[in-house]
Amino acid sequence: MKIFGFLLLFPALYAPVMAQTKATITVSNPSKLERTNAVVPVNWSSVTAKYPAIDTANFKVVNSLTKKEVPFQLERRGEATVKNLLVQVSLKANGSAKLLIVPGKPAAVVKKTYGRYVPERYDDFAWENDKVAFRMYGKALETRKDNAFGTDVWVKRTNKLVINEWYKTGDYHTDHGDGMDYYSVGFTLGAGDVAPIIKDSIVFAKNYHYWKVLDNGPLRTTFELGYDAWDVAGKSVKVTKTISLDAGSHMNRVEALYTYSGDVLPVAVGIVKRKEPGTILMDEQQGIVGYWEPQHGADGTTGVGTIVLGENLSMGTDVKHLLTRASATNNKPFVYYNGSAWSKANEITNAQSWFNYLSNFKNQLQQPLKVSVL
Repeated sequence: MKIFGFLLLFPALYAPVMAQTKATITVSNPSKLERTNAVVPVNWSSVTAKYPAIDTANFKVVNSLTKKEVPFQLERRGEATVKNLLVQVSLKANGSAKLLIVPGKPAAVVKKTYGRYVPERYDDFAWENDKVAFRMYGKALETRKDNAFGTDVWVKRTNKLVINEWYKTGDYHTDHGDGMDYYSVGFTLGAGDVAPIIKDSIVFAKNYHYWKVLDNGPLRTTFELGYDAWDVAGKSVKVTKTISLDAGSHMNRVEALYTYSGDVLPVAVGIVKRKEPGTILMDEQQGIVGYWEPQHGADGTTGVGTIVLGENLSMGTDVKHLLTRASATNNKPFVYYNGSAWSKANEITNAQSWFNYLSNFKNQLQQPLKVSVL
């Protein structure tokens, strides 16, 4: 009888978790590409439909197979209400994962993305994840001789968040083991900024004037940068850029929302060229531009890339840039991706591996992970 009683009680060891399950999320990978640490949005209203009494401060996401907690973030996009539950998962090609939402205090999630306004450095806005870091230049820099326009890259070889430390010391032009800033932007689009282009001439806005952080980690950081109106071929144009960076990714998602009078606005997404020869990929059909820069002495080599969505794209160069030309529509987001890699991070170490990364990233955009909530 004692043995029988033990066998009856043994299944109860797992019963509490299963009995308290309030919703089940299935994430599947329909592609032949393995997905590693992908940040996946789950519509929050789909979750609350299955779990209407959920306490946003007291629930866990658990992998049903491993019984381990899954890192998550509540994405609000700058509003009080939750828009998405972001979960980070790894899936093999054609694989799937079943995630359980259960009551309980979740484990702390390591913060892997971060961004902030930097008033102590002439209104910079800087952001990073566990792979890469970037910055944009603000209004206070416009009156200085070292003013610049486009997207700047800070190369990293650590999974730590370094922005605050680097700004505190001010010593980020030397690599002390975590990375550095040696990327040169000047009066260019830098590492994949966007601007109107009229008769082969880029019409730059001035530096961003206002900012707003919409979400700030631990898995995704999203923020807005707003620009004052400027004259583009006799028309007043304004733009707001909404930029997102996910943990584990080398690529930002950029939405440029232009407002102006007219049907379409010709725009160009550009990467600054160096004087010395580098390795270039321009795939007009896929909307991919990849640039493996010439080596920067002992500092290594930076890879820069852009992926522009949509049709009727054209590519070429001007004196300073590799360009992807497209058209923006009034009050409709123009969406593209920009990003970087560094040879000394020992993950992407040559032109071919960088171009492969960009191609795989585009394929993943075209074959997104599928999510269902039961």
